[in-house]
Amino acid sequence: MAQRYGGEFSPDGSQTSASKPMKSPKRKRAGGRANLLFIAPLPMIGAVFGSGPVEMTFKLAAMGALLLAAWLTREGLIAEEAYNARRIARRPAIPRKMFAAALIGVGLALGTFSGSGSVIEPVLYAVVGLVLHVLAFGIDPLKDKSAEGVDTFQTDRVARAVEEAEAHLAAMSEAARQTRDRQIELRVNGFADTARDLFRTVEADPRDLTSVRKYLSVYLLGARDATVKYADLAERAPSQEARADYLSLLDDLQQNFADRTRKLMVNDKADLDVEIGVLRDRLAREGIRHTE
Repeated sequence: MAQRYGGEFSPDGSQTSASKPMKSPKRKRAGGRANLLFIAPLPMIGAVFGSGPVEMTFKLAAMGALLLAAWLTREGLIAEEAYNARRIARRPAIPRKMFAAALIGVGLALGTFSGSGSVIEPVLYAVVGLVLHVLAFGIDPLKDKSAEGVDTFQTDRVARAVEEAEAHLAAMSEAARQTRDRQIELRVNGFADTARDLFRTVEADPRDLTSVRKYLSVYLLGARDATVKYADLAERAPSQEARADYLSLLDDLQQNFADRTRKLMVNDKADLDVEIGVLRDRLAREGIRHTE
């Protein structure tokens, strides 16, 4: 009699307790229009080699400025997306999109400079390019985000801790991609989603930072190192046993992070119940005082 296959990843298969429904990949704002900026300077290549040395130098400089502007725009959008995803965040240290807008202006000015001595036309192109870039991509965040009622010191502590944790997750994702194993990539992404749930919980109440500092530093650092070592082993000497051990480690880590997030949320609910109880007592006393 034929026996139906049933495994963890079959349609009716059971999942580990740590696994979560896979989220559809979120399209990043860094794609699309930002990538078109890398293509825009390419038509200038033909004009570079069909001109004199002075004009060629200007056009090469223009291409370099435009390509650098495209890269800065993409990096600026990535930084802004990370900034918007957090409740507590520091503004980007380098205003990449604003520098990119300026470079767009410089690139267009250099590319349209004819050598006739007139600067009106290049300046007009520069201004139009700068304005269009700002209208298309906006400017960089110019101020830090903090939770209401939280002092700057606590906000800065949480922001630094989350930035360090995000760096560990980014290193894990990069190492997972190097394995060229789709399941490994999905499981690492699932763990990253669970870890970010913990980040958002801490950002909502920075007082929780002390109790989860090990999760944001020590445990994530260990997870990063384990992922890097597994990726290296998978490239040099693939082993199903090592793969199973690594996936089991991810399950344990994901379960621990999820449990910690639930505990923090339960504590927050308990704190809220206490605050509500205290407020009700005060209102009751005020009511009694008014009736006397």
